[in-house]
Amino acid sequence: MAVDRDEQGIYKARYGGREGGGLQISDMNGMGKPSWIRAKAPLGEKYDKLRAFLESLNVNTICIEAVCPNIGDCWGRKVMTFMILGDRCTRGCRFCAVKRGKPLPPSSDEPRAIAEAVKALGLRYVVLTSVTRDDLPDGGASQFKKTVEAIREEVRGCKVEVLVPDFMGKRESIKEVLGASPEVFGHNIETVRRLYPMIRVGADYERSLEVLRLAKEISPDIVTKSGIMVGLGEGLDEIEETMRDLRDVGCDLLTIGQYLSPSPRNLPVVRYYTPDDFLLLKEMGERMGFLRVSSGPLVRSSYMADSMIS
Repeated sequence: MAVDRDEQGIYKARYGGREGGGLQISDMNGMGKPSWIRAKAPLGEKYDKLRAFLESLNVNTICIEAVCPNIGDCWGRKVMTFMILGDRCTRGCRFCAVKRGKPLPPSSDEPRAIAEAVKALGLRYVVLTSVTRDDLPDGGASQFKKTVEAIREEVRGCKVEVLVPDFMGKRESIKEVLGASPEVFGHNIETVRRLYPMIRVGADYERSLEVLRLAKEISPDIVTKSGIMVGLGEGLDEIEETMRDLRDVGCDLLTIGQYLSPSPRNLPVVRYYTPDDFLLLKEMGERMGFLRVSSGPLVRSSYMADSMIS
C-alpha cells in the first residue's frame, strides 16, 4: 500500500513501522468481545412501550431487525431507522440478521403508518432503509418515494435520509427515489471487492459503486453516503482501495464500523479492530476528501446520521 510521508509517520507511531502489511489487530476469536465493543442494551418500561407502539402500527425498524447495538442511544435522541417493504429479503447476505424468504406485496398503508409514527414520536431525523426486493420491477423505489413524501406532509422540519438497496443498478429506480429530494442518498458498499462473492450473495461490487455514481449524475447536489464493515478478513490495502473507489464515484459521507456477527448462522468475526485502528481509518478517509467520516467500533450506517450533515 502506498502512503505519503505524513501517513508513514502515523503508521510508524502506531504500528511499529509496518506500512502496507495491514493493521496490527489481535485475532480475538474465542476470547469474547473486547471492552470497547460493549453497548448498553435498552431496557425498561419506556423502551417496551415504544416497541409495542411500533408493532401496533405494523412498521419495522432496522434498529430491531438488525440487532443494532446503538438502539438505545438513537431512540433517546429522537432518531430512528425504519425498514420499509416488509421484513423478508430476497437475498442472503451472510452478515445480515434480517429474515430471508418470499416477501409479501408492498403495503399501500405503510407510508402513512410510518409518517404517523414519526409524528407521534416527535422524531427530528429519520433514516429509511429496506429489505432488498428483487421481486419488484422497480426494486421498491416507488415505496421509498411515497414514504419520504408522507413524512414530509405530516411532519414539517423532519429530515429524511434514504439507505437504498442496489435496485439491480436500474437508473429509473434511483431517479424515482431522488425525486422525493431526501437530504441524504445512501447505499452501502459494505465490504471490499475480494469478499463480495462470499459475503454479499446476489450483490455486485461494481454495481454498488454505480448506484452512487448514478445518484450524483442524476442529482449533482445530493449528499451521497456509504458504509463499510471491517473485521471480516479484509486487509488495510483493500479498505483503502474501497474508500478510493467510493471517492471516485463522488461519495461524500462514509461510515466505518466493526462487524459483529448477529447470530451463529451468520459469518463469524475474524478480527476486532481497536479504537486507534478506527481513528487511523478516519484520518485516511479525511485525507481522501470525504466531507465527513464516522469511524468507530459501534458505528453503523445510520448511527449519528443526523450529526453527519449538521
